[in-house]
Amino acid sequence: MSRKVTKAIFPVAGLGTRFLPATKSIPKEIMTLVDRPLIQYAIDEARAAGIKEFIFVTSRGKGALEDYFDHAHELESSLRKAGKKDLLKLLNETNMESGAIAYIRQHKALGLGHAVWCARRLLANEPFAVILTDDVIMGEPPCLEQMIEAYGETGGSMVATMEVAPAKAASYGVLDIAEDMGAIVKAKGMVEKPAPGTEPSNLAVIGRYILAPTVMQNLNKLKQGSGGEIQLTDAIADEISAGRDVFGLRFRGQRFDCGSKAGFLQATVAFGLAREELKDELAEFLGDVMSSKKAAE
Repeated sequence: MSRKVTKAIFPVAGLGTRFLPATKSIPKEIMTLVDRPLIQYAIDEARAAGIKEFIFVTSRGKGALEDYFDHAHELESSLRKAGKKDLLKLLNETNMESGAIAYIRQHKALGLGHAVWCARRLLANEPFAVILTDDVIMGEPPCLEQMIEAYGETGGSMVATMEVAPAKAASYGVLDIAEDMGAIVKAKGMVEKPAPGTEPSNLAVIGRYILAPTVMQNLNKLKQGSGGEIQLTDAIADEISAGRDVFGLRFRGQRFDCGSKAGFLQATVAFGLAREELKDELAEFLGDVMSSKKAAE
């Protein structure tokens, strides 16, 4: 029987070099889609799924990320005096209860598995979620909430999956499928960044995980994998080798790779068009841009 998932790990120690020079002075996770930073989308998704404790694995230069969740007393007071209730409500939605967030430092960039392992002492013998902020998912209900619901039926460990073209599979962990049950698949193996032509399926793992406590025990081995890094995929694959269940969920929604500039721009447009107060003006602008481009061809 599955146990309730109340803790989530957010690996946010990366340097964000693909977004230099912006990330020279601000953490990538603070960069905004429309008017919300990437980390806020991840936190909102976790909250909707019932997560109560938030564990951030950070590194040097992430002070702004930590400050973001503090109460801004002067700003709140100013908005209150000005009667700006809507803005005050927006601001309050970013606040976190004292003790709800913990920060752990990853001193060496040794891979995603290592980042997750750094949080081991903040977890008891309990299942936990992992959310990668680069993967922003537009879906209803939110992706992790869909996973929590499915996990209630399956137990074991679960990863979010989506279909990718064979040419792109080498950029992901890929499931080897034992049983396809529609939205849920049972895995018989996982391969991290398979060589072209060797991918076991077209189902790639993206940045949402619900993991059994034994996955953390697997990470204790600190086994190096692809690229000489400690891979979370390998620790999950060890679950399968040990005879424990691992499932993939074909989530309902659209995923944006906000770790890339193109994906970040696509997400900005998509979330802008989803906003009632922005969609008409933005759609008109995009239409004008496309018309001008066609006229110039």
